[in-house]
Amino acid sequence: MDTEKLALTLRKHVLRMTGGSGASHIASCYSLADIMAVLYGDIANVDPQNPKWEDRDRVYLSKGHAAAVFYAALAEKGFFPVEELETYYRNGSRLMGHISHKVPGAEFSTGSLGHGTPVATGAALAAKLDDKPHRVFAMLSDGECDEGSTWEAAMFAGHHKLDNLTVIIDYNKIQSLKSTTETLDLEPFADKWRSFGWSVKEVNGHDHDALKTTLSSAPFEAGKPNCVIAHTIKGKGVSFMELRVLWHYRCARGDEFDAAMKELEAANA
Repeated sequence: MDTEKLALTLRKHVLRMTGGSGASHIASCYSLADIMAVLYGDIANVDPQNPKWEDRDRVYLSKGHAAAVFYAALAEKGFFPVEELETYYRNGSRLMGHISHKVPGAEFSTGSLGHGTPVATGAALAAKLDDKPHRVFAMLSDGECDEGSTWEAAMFAGHHKLDNLTVIIDYNKIQSLKSTTETLDLEPFADKWRSFGWSVKEVNGHDHDALKTTLSSAPFEAGKPNCVIAHTIKGKGVSFMELRVLWHYRCARGDEFDAAMKELEAANA
């Protein structure tokens, strides 16, 4: 699959979804779009016709506020009709503003940060105990690495040698109100994960070839859980959204919507 084309499609969906419903978090979706496209276009072993297939890879979006791009990826994969994306964040829709497990392909409802890693860790342990071959992926925001529950799970996963678990961190370096450095500095970030018994790789989170190579090579070391620190740009794909805190909570409408779509269309030319 052409994952770069898919990532662009996801960004267009998110622009329409958030603009149509007045929802937030477009920039958080855009920093994750390339990772999501590679994961669902090339890496994750899932069956849209059988969402609860026992041997499926488990995928958890711990940064549940980026629900729009996750739903868009599921729809493009065939878990539900693409047309349903138009109902996002509207009254009566199952496509809620944060991840809902009622949506086919969504393993767990997320939104309260710090929950995805513990749940993914439990799923990875269960797979080990049952001698199952499937993998478990969890996508985190950098900001939720401020949460103690994330590090408790990291310690647990390292102790139990869960090399079937891969955590992907969307390291865009901007939290809800300011930079991660100003809020609670994460560095030395990779060293922290290694000290908890993880094998770590750092990658450009917008380089599809690098993402494919990295994610397909797990486990990086036998007996160690895998951490991918993906360096990303918040708002990636629309110039006036990139690296701006404003777009954590704002959606594009009117002239801003038109300008954003024009940039995305130009990228497809």
